[in-house]
Amino acid sequence: MKQLIIFLFLGIILACQTPKRTDNFVIEANAPGIYNGMRAYLKVKNERGQMVNKDTAIVIDEKFIFEGKRKEPSLEYLFINGTEGFLPLIVENGDISISIEKDSLNTSKVLGSKNNEVYQAYYLAQKRLNEKLQKLHNEYRIANINQSVDRQNIFEAINQARKKLNDLSVNHAMQNKSSDVAIILLNEAIKVRGAELEPIESTYSSLAENLKASRQGQNISSFIQTQKMIREAEKATQIGSVAPNFSAETPKGKTLALNDIKGKLTLIDFWASWCGPCRRENPNVVKVYNKYHDKGLEIISVSLDRQGHKDRWIKAINDDKMTWHHISNLQYWQDPIAKMYNVRGIPATFLLDVDGKIVAKNLRGPALENKVAELLN
Repeated sequence: MKQLIIFLFLGIILACQTPKRTDNFVIEANAPGIYNGMRAYLKVKNERGQMVNKDTAIVIDEKFIFEGKRKEPSLEYLFINGTEGFLPLIVENGDISISIEKDSLNTSKVLGSKNNEVYQAYYLAQKRLNEKLQKLHNEYRIANINQSVDRQNIFEAINQARKKLNDLSVNHAMQNKSSDVAIILLNEAIKVRGAELEPIESTYSSLAENLKASRQGQNISSFIQTQKMIREAEKATQIGSVAPNFSAETPKGKTLALNDIKGKLTLIDFWASWCGPCRRENPNVVKVYNKYHDKGLEIISVSLDRQGHKDRWIKAINDDKMTWHHISNLQYWQDPIAKMYNVRGIPATFLLDVDGKIVAKNLRGPALENKVAELLN
């Protein structure tokens, strides 16, 4: 009988507990010292890295609340008018509490979420490495002024700390691959300039299928595929390689391929009517073509003009007196030929010998004419 009473008592307690919120989120912030009427903001970074406002709350009696829904956990940033710094946090459906430090949001605390515990550990490690780097840079500056023998050692320490910082997000993702934060950290990793593909791909492949299927997971998958295509293009278009064949429509709507027009020497010229540097370089290319066409120089220009701008493309050809072969898919930076040749800036040129092998790249001005003269004379 006694055991039955205890069992019933525990059942009543459990039944009275508030069930865990799963279909929306509530962020409750305790903000001692923050004046009534101050606004708090949840912001996210857009594709350009700019902070964009996502939600707003008003401080009342040293507290404020955000409520809403998220399809999947999201890295967002808390700002408060009149308070220094910002606080990164994972916003996800459920209950989250924040303890605000009025002097600086950087030292505030996020509670009530395992994902936030994981992210805050990463954020703290990142903060410490940034502080270490700043200290090392100051030491190096002073050592440089004093011509100290320690300069090289400090310089090496800077490189080591920078590498640790660059690898931090991938390492934390691997250590917490069962957490939603893993996919968020990998999205941070792919934004790092010169990010290494192998550890990102390896970590991504080890994640659960639901994380891979998320919006951020698909973003990482797209990044991996793009980087692989870039590598293949770099390999295929290095000096000494046979230039990949391609085809597209001419201004008259006919299909023309690279292999259709190869001469003793062939110049592939990527440009666009909207590209100022390209238009300024065109007179030089015209001069080289007029001088060396009879000796075997052929040119095929691939335009990265936009869809709907065919008239502008044709007008630029005529205005600049470019009397050689022209093709375009009118797909701007999504042009498949530009992707095939890993063209990420124009003007870009590839010079091919009689066998179709790439013998020079990205020559302009006198350097282009000198190389053409060397190969044809």
